[in-house]
Amino acid sequence: MLLRDKRSVLLLVRHGQAMFGTDDYDRLSALGHDQSRRLGTVLAAQGVKPEAVLSGTMRRHRETAAGLLAGAGWEHGVGVDPAWDEFDRHALPRDDPDGPSTTDPRRFQAALETGMRRWAEGEIRHGTGEPFADFRARTENAVRTAVTDPSSGGPTVVVTSAGVIGWIVADLLGGGVEQWIRLNRVCLNASVTKIAFGRNGPYPVSFNDHGHLDPSDVTFR
Repeated sequence: MLLRDKRSVLLLVRHGQAMFGTDDYDRLSALGHDQSRRLGTVLAAQGVKPEAVLSGTMRRHRETAAGLLAGAGWEHGVGVDPAWDEFDRHALPRDDPDGPSTTDPRRFQAALETGMRRWAEGEIRHGTGEPFADFRARTENAVRTAVTDPSSGGPTVVVTSAGVIGWIVADLLGGGVEQWIRLNRVCLNASVTKIAFGRNGPYPVSFNDHGHLDPSDVTFR
């Protein structure tokens, strides 16, 4: 079960499978749409009735949120908030000019993680790119303000990306950049991470729950 009680929680949903290896990654594949609808169906069957549904501004976020609503039958509008957007991988510093664009998953991952480390150390490939400190601040603030009334008892469902989810969990666990990178590496499409709110603020209860997916439908990007 993804939700067993009525404590106020965030359910952080990573978007469904996107179009990795194409000219436009920022849209869902056919499987990504199916993953999103399947998750919505399972959440509704578990009795999840969200207080709100939020998403980042990216197309893959919005399409996943639409699939969730369709699968669950929830009659919610979706609040779109750039605080939940993924970092810009194209602005990461890199030595391999093809790394972030390659269709080779291992080469892509290696280049991505190298860039994430260098970005966290203060490098930015493009002068207009978001500094890592700003990424940290907006994601940490987003999770602490998404539930304005922790006593309401209703979950807030947020569709976002692996980098955001990974940093939130690493931060709440008192981790750092290396833990963030490891969490980002394994965060699955259409997985659910549960953040509960207690007297001392938010804390992680589960990470990367994907039991609602058939093994053949489990994907990383």
